[in-house]
Amino acid sequence: MKITIWGINYSPELTGIAPYNRALCDFLNSRGHRVRMVTSFPYYPAWQKRPEDRRRLYRTDNVWGVPVHRCYHYVPGGPTSLKRILHESSFVLASFLRLVTLPRPDVYVVISPPLLLGAAAWLLTRIKRAPFVFHVQDLQPDAACGLGMLKRGLFTRALYALEGFAYRKAARVSGICRGMLEVFQRKGVPPRKIVYFPNGVEFTSKEHLPPPGRFRARQGFGRDEFLAVYSGNLGVKQGLEILIEAAPLIRDPRIRIVICGDGAERERLAAEIRLRQITNVRLIPLQPEERYLEMLTDADLCLITQKRGAGAFFLPSKVLRSLAMSRPVLAVADESSELTRALRAGGFGITVEPDDPRSLAGALENLAEDRQRLRRFGDSGREFVKQFEMTRVLEQFQNELQWLVKGETRVPTFPAPLSGAPAPERRSTGVQEVGG
Repeated sequence: MKITIWGINYSPELTGIAPYNRALCDFLNSRGHRVRMVTSFPYYPAWQKRPEDRRRLYRTDNVWGVPVHRCYHYVPGGPTSLKRILHESSFVLASFLRLVTLPRPDVYVVISPPLLLGAAAWLLTRIKRAPFVFHVQDLQPDAACGLGMLKRGLFTRALYALEGFAYRKAARVSGICRGMLEVFQRKGVPPRKIVYFPNGVEFTSKEHLPPPGRFRARQGFGRDEFLAVYSGNLGVKQGLEILIEAAPLIRDPRIRIVICGDGAERERLAAEIRLRQITNVRLIPLQPEERYLEMLTDADLCLITQKRGAGAFFLPSKVLRSLAMSRPVLAVADESSELTRALRAGGFGITVEPDDPRSLAGALENLAEDRQRLRRFGDSGREFVKQFEMTRVLEQFQNELQWLVKGETRVPTFPAPLSGAPAPERRSTGVQEVGG
């Protein structure tokens, strides 16, 4: 097959959607398909282009045999709602013009966000006469309204109209979790068009893992200190301020919170840590792959945080890597979130409600005292995450593309429900143990 993948994020970006776009391109290329990637110049999560990429309109790179066509886009220094619209629109326009000049593929795979790519893809496919798959990594209108970033009105109605248009015109609509597929159905997407395409994870064999202690030695942490690590984008949706609020409430001097990453909220978080003179929180830059593995090897616990209203329709991809490394999870998430549903099904950690730093502090202290419980969570998590093994996930999506291109009839398949056991009672502390 000739496949063109169209999305705003790609390697060498290390977080967010980029690693999954890269994995898809590399996999399809390795299976003999002719793959092109149309994307932006790297900018995420720092929201800053590299000096050599500024003022460039277009460039074509070759990344492990895949032609990567990079297109101009406006990158704001401090992303606001209006600036994000300009940012995404500039990429959609520049990349659309580039795609018009490229050869016609058998199928386009269009990665959202940006949401506007759906309408642009329909126009492009009218010109090129090829179908497109609309792969949704984030339900932008629902997430923005859930977080209170947008108020319902004329603008949000326009966003939902764009979303519905993309769903109607796409040959297939794919999503990364069960909650998202349910939303598609509620919004009128017929089951025959819906594809389950979760983010995958690669398992690192034990012999290829770094020896314990390297991250602790580099960062000056002692062997007996309890490391609770967050790694990823430092944005609004993550609600990381709860870690700053919980830190002074922790009485156990061994507990250290590590916040690793970059993003729009980094400077504000750093300022809060300095202002409050918090000594048990360490803010460090995003780590390259080898040092990231060293950090996960030395972590006692992985933190996954979400702002209230942010996680109803997606499972954070960062949790998959943590589970593949047998790390237990402490999640800050709504009871109705996809993350909490996964925790309940997989039994790999506990969850705390957002906006409750005291319960978060208590949960950290309780877990630091119970190593056996942490090991149980870690073992359960590695077993749970096997369903997301990268090759398995990508092979299934490849099959979907082949069925589409050949015009073959497919039987809709949906993931098994996550809510296996009844919800346990919520404790008075605000901490809920899930599974195990």
